[in-house]
Amino acid sequence: MSVATPATPVASSASPAAGEPTAAGRPAGRLSLPVLTAVWTLAAISGLATWLVLYAFVLSGLQEASSQHSLYAQLRHELAPAIETAPLGSHPALGTPVAILKVPAAGIDDVVLEGTSSGVLERGPGLLADTPLPGRAGNSVIFGRQTMFGGPFRQLDGLEKGDRMQVITGQGTFTYVVTGLQYPRTPEPPALAAGQSRLTLVTAVGSDGVPDELLYVNAMLQGKTVGSPGGLPSAVPASQLAMHGDSSGLMSLVLMLQLLLVTVVAVAWARFRWGRWQVWLLGTPLILAVLWVVTDTAVQLFPNLL
Repeated sequence: MSVATPATPVASSASPAAGEPTAAGRPAGRLSLPVLTAVWTLAAISGLATWLVLYAFVLSGLQEASSQHSLYAQLRHELAPAIETAPLGSHPALGTPVAILKVPAAGIDDVVLEGTSSGVLERGPGLLADTPLPGRAGNSVIFGRQTMFGGPFRQLDGLEKGDRMQVITGQGTFTYVVTGLQYPRTPEPPALAAGQSRLTLVTAVGSDGVPDELLYVNAMLQGKTVGSPGGLPSAVPASQLAMHGDSSGLMSLVLMLQLLLVTVVAVAWARFRWGRWQVWLLGTPLILAVLWVVTDTAVQLFPNLL
């Protein structure tokens, strides 16, 4: 009589089904907490970098165009009487529209503001505050960005001697003729004689799309100058000099970053309370609005001619 031999159990080589606990105590197929944290951190950094590039080269131009549209309307209704009736020694506030600059050969048709800080140049070209308004005796200096916020001076290096430009202020329309382009290695133009008016346009240029030196376009007024009320400051803050950023908004940036963090956490919390689609429908515009303000404040730390 044969005796049955008990079957020897065979160890299964099959992996645990997805979602079943593993020896490590977590469901199979799911990433560990450190790996998951690293993935989300890298995704957040990549997303912020993409947003910054999109804002710098696309959205900032739309912002500048909107600002220019508003400034034209403000200039038409307020600038002329403000300049014509300005008392002796008065000076426009920072960011006030003061003129219209037209340079057909460089595609420039922009409202010029008072001041040259990074924040002011987000809205358009700016007049260096310690130089006279164009049309008046002396050297008027206007800064303009090369790439960001529409890059109004991006074609400045294409100007040639003899090109004409026009400046409109509350005191009239003035025509300037380009006398030459000046780089750091080229000689400076001769000193002005009494009663002469020069207009200097300034931007940053460089190779491979990276601005690394200044370009000055000098032009002389054709015709007589007009009277000046005086009252120019003897110097300007460092934040208004060429290729300087404005660190005055650093504290505002810190507060805005905290607001962004609170907003993101609030949206994440609401995701588990209200439901996915409702939260993203309401939370996405809110996050983008706060992110826009944060980015706008952050780029003011960058050099003002970029």
